[in-house]
Amino acid sequence: MKIRALLVASLLLASSAIAKDKPGKWIKMFDGKTLNGWKTGDNPESWTVKNGMIVGDGVRSHLFYMLHECENCEFKADIRLNHSGNSGMYFRAVFGPGFPKGYEAQVENSSPDPQKTGSLYNIKKVLEQKIPDDTWWNQHIIANGKHIQIFVNGEKVVDTEDGTFTKGYLALQQHNKGSVVEYKNLYMRILPATK
Repeated sequence: MKIRALLVASLLLASSAIAKDKPGKWIKMFDGKTLNGWKTGDNPESWTVKNGMIVGDGVRSHLFYMLHECENCEFKADIRLNHSGNSGMYFRAVFGPGFPKGYEAQVENSSPDPQKTGSLYNIKKVLEQKIPDDTWWNQHIIANGKHIQIFVNGEKVVDTEDGTFTKGYLALQQHNKGSVVEYKNLYMRILPATK
């Protein structure tokens, strides 16, 4: 009887987890006040919340959104970056210290790195600086099976296929001391499984 009760409880928990990750609805990832639902791989002092924004300022660190994983998903945010700053929006990333394994949609306008905002880092390079320093812009990622698209202010800058990483977390990058990045209006949406 106890085994049956445990089995029923396990099935109920599993079904509620599946319902929670149901495709279709945009999920607000940031409440504008706290980092609830987020966790750093290391160097947590590099992340704060100021004026309704997540701010990266300090040594290299990655801030992971831990409430949902991305297999097929969309991920978007409004971003502002200082002169010579460097950041990134990771998806299908492995949680942990250092630079995570996973895809990175580059956030970089005027630093020496030739891969500019919108690049799918080391896979599809955008070499033209599209965004001036200290300006808000929107970046939107769609990862559906092997099909990956990145939009910068509504302009499609990457449309490619790659199957290197299939599932993982969404994360924000604070690349180095001197780089200051601000994120707001962070949303994700789970997409139906590809056939």
